[in-house]
Amino acid sequence: MKNRKIAYKRIFGALLVLVLLIFLIIGGITAWGVYTGKIKLNVPDPEQYPVMGVDVSRYQGNIQWDVIAGQDVQFAFIKATEGSSYQDPLFAFNWEECRKNGIYAGAYHFFSFESGGDTQAQNFINTVGELQDDLPPVVDLEFYGEYSSNPLSKAETREILDDLLDTLEAHYGVKPIIYTTPKAYYQYLFGGDYGDYPLWMRNTYFKPVENWTFWQYSDKGELEGYDGKQVDSLEEYIDLNVYNGSYEDFLTQFSLGSIEVTK
Repeated sequence: MKNRKIAYKRIFGALLVLVLLIFLIIGGITAWGVYTGKIKLNVPDPEQYPVMGVDVSRYQGNIQWDVIAGQDVQFAFIKATEGSSYQDPLFAFNWEECRKNGIYAGAYHFFSFESGGDTQAQNFINTVGELQDDLPPVVDLEFYGEYSSNPLSKAETREILDDLLDTLEAHYGVKPIIYTTPKAYYQYLFGGDYGDYPLWMRNTYFKPVENWTFWQYSDKGELEGYDGKQVDSLEEYIDLNVYNGSYEDFLTQFSLGSIEVTK
């Protein structure tokens, strides 16, 4: 009888180890799938968030905007500028073709910790020009390079950011949209006087808890209509976003009129 009990304990122990191994394998596969974007846990419900958009830069290479428009894409944020001197080489083409194909366009500026807000704003204004039936300007505030490990102080960053936002608002007569990550949000925006700015949150894992207007939920989206070809690399993915509301809310919030295909 004693030997039988020992045998049962060994069998039970072996089964327990096997079950734990299976859970570890499944967990590892799931974690890797989430990390690579092959498994998506945070895809927004299209009935709750029916207004879909993309954001692009030179990294998406040659874009066929008529093909993008045919995949239920209602808006697109397009990189225009960075810092005080850089202009995205494909901005002008993307800006014009996006609008021609019936997609509401918004131009975005990548915030620099290294130059003044007024000169950054002027770079954007000179590059984008006047807005028509377009989304407000966007300021993309996130960490990059050495500032990821050695961030600029809150006071210094806010001084640059405030000058940039104020200059853009004075020129265009509308509050810019602020794009940011959770880390940058709580480092620089939280507790500041930024509640009146529409917030575009990046969170590729979970639905944002912040009071967001736009949500970038994936940086590994795959659509037809871009080749990702560049001089220095090949980009496989495109960023995917949703608006927090109905299509009618979207048009009303940004005072957008009807948009027609003019190509």
